[in-house]
Amino acid sequence: MIKAHTDVVGSLLRPVELLQARKDREAGRITPSEFKSVEDAAVDAAVRLQEDAGIDVITDGEMRRLSFQSALTDAVDGFGDVPLDAFLWGEWHSDVLGEMDIARPPDLGVRAKLKRRRHLAAEDFTYLRSRAKRIAKVTLTSPSLYANLWSKERSSEVYPTLDDFLTDVVEIYRSEVEELVRLGCTYIQLDAPHYPLLIEPKWRAFYEARGWSVDRWLSHGIDLDNAVMAGHDDVTFSMHMCRGNQVSRWLVSGDYEPIARQIFTKIHAQRLLLEYDDERSGSFEPLRHVPDDKMAILGLVTTKTPRRETVDELAVRITEAARHMDLERLGLSPQCGFATSIIGNAITVDDEIAKLTTIAHTAQKVWG
Repeated sequence: MIKAHTDVVGSLLRPVELLQARKDREAGRITPSEFKSVEDAAVDAAVRLQEDAGIDVITDGEMRRLSFQSALTDAVDGFGDVPLDAFLWGEWHSDVLGEMDIARPPDLGVRAKLKRRRHLAAEDFTYLRSRAKRIAKVTLTSPSLYANLWSKERSSEVYPTLDDFLTDVVEIYRSEVEELVRLGCTYIQLDAPHYPLLIEPKWRAFYEARGWSVDRWLSHGIDLDNAVMAGHDDVTFSMHMCRGNQVSRWLVSGDYEPIARQIFTKIHAQRLLLEYDDERSGSFEPLRHVPDDKMAILGLVTTKTPRRETVDELAVRITEAARHMDLERLGLSPQCGFATSIIGNAITVDDEIAKLTTIAHTAQKVWG
């Protein structure tokens, strides 16, 4: 198991050059080769930023993705049109920026049997591996999060049930993990924000309308995640759980306690990346459920606001968390990505650098 005390969740702010190049490619103003060069440059900058900050784990910043969820829909046929709002919809909250309500696109629903055109992240990892001098991590998405893209009305002819659909998603993911491992990847993360969403009544009702009870969402969702991770003892897997992060807003509040025992003990991921950047996340008490063979990486540093956390305040909070589990099995990270879609949060690159650097300095103070 990778025992690094610092980590990142995945995404970094996209540079303006990359955002413009994405528009130019869609409009046919630049060639695929020209666009790929801009993407590569953005990844190079992301790697340098993280390594210069002193973080142990490096991602490609998800520079090549529309959203943290889009690796599957970009690489696999059968989904039909999946616009950005397919990954953004919901009632988003902010005490500073105000509410943001994005409607779920009405035509969402897988339309044909899934057929992979290319690997989801293998090419991304190969490039990242050639650039990163530290631990290179690949981020994927928990399979059951894609329940959002199955519809009884639109999908039942090809996938009569949600289980049928997610079975194929898992098989695609298992194949992807096999390829990543073959290429030398030793650290893979699954992002699963839907688990904490089950705490909130409105989101719980949405997920139950997909066809599963809340108990099944937890138990079978964990089974699907474990199926993706199965058979790779030399790979470290992490599970990231948060309460929504988009345009500096959040979806739900709630303590981990109602779901902690089941998820923390039964998920086969060795590292649990947990949002803990404000009071919405509840207390550290659920950490008592983390088994002795797992690490809990505390997302104490917010990606939602420019507020600069200090080494001293973070060290105090880590000490508080250590009352509930061994200090050596704790780590520190941002609470989520800085740009879970191409839109990004309302912060600057300087804020991003400062926060990552503070994480590295705090780890040095706490763990040496």
